[in-house]
Amino acid sequence: MTSIEAFSAGDAVVMRRPRQYFLNAPFDLIDHDSVVELIALAEPAAPFRYVVTPNADHVVRLNREPELRPYYDNAWLTLCDSRPISLFARTRSRAMPHVTGSDLTVSLFQRVIRPGDRIAIIASSQQVVSDLRRAYPDVDFRAHVPPLGLWTNPRAQYDCVEFALRERGRFLFITVGAPQSEKIAYLLSQEPSATGIGFCVGASLEFLVGTRKRAPYWMRRLSLEWLHRLATDPKRLWKRYVHGAVPLLMLFSVELRKGRTDGSLPGGGTQK
Repeated sequence: MTSIEAFSAGDAVVMRRPRQYFLNAPFDLIDHDSVVELIALAEPAAPFRYVVTPNADHVVRLNREPELRPYYDNAWLTLCDSRPISLFARTRSRAMPHVTGSDLTVSLFQRVIRPGDRIAIIASSQQVVSDLRRAYPDVDFRAHVPPLGLWTNPRAQYDCVEFALRERGRFLFITVGAPQSEKIAYLLSQEPSATGIGFCVGASLEFLVGTRKRAPYWMRRLSLEWLHRLATDPKRLWKRYVHGAVPLLMLFSVELRKGRTDGSLPGGGTQK
């Protein structure tokens, strides 16, 4: 493995291993508690940076659509939100922490977000915004619900960016699905006046307030959260899982044939 390096957030310094590429996707080798510490100590007025949580579906799509790569490569943190990928990485001598967006969101609301904090949300529905305001009445939520078809609507994407610039929340949760969430975060990071930390965390806010039910803990421990999601939302998810399983297994097969454990970037070199 590569040597441990310092990772800075404002005045906070946490030790981590450098970013590595696995299955042609970037991952930061930093555990859950260190991520929370970094975020808690970060200066709210610092230039905007964002966190992505690629899961198996993201990794398959990144390999199919390399034009999405800048949205992940330019993230401040990119965390492995797939237990199968994390477990497979261990078979390749990669100690890749499994840090889910849902668990990170819970920790932020339990340990970091304080009464009076301004939290901006780019949400998939008004329902989750209302549920959050009921659950956390002391938090200053500012919300924007973009229209459907966001991925193919550049004007709506920039409306999201303008909302975040105007509201200037300590944190920004972008929960409109991938890859549109990651694209909005990337666009915002290109704005010199943007501040705060953004989180591309899928349905995590819905799980947090109970709008949607997360898998029981035992299923998560056995890497069966996907099965619970499929059972609760089969119409939306079955095609994603069916069409994603074979490409993911093919990526695993390619990695096995490579026989490499050096964390190389595609084309050579090591991410620092």
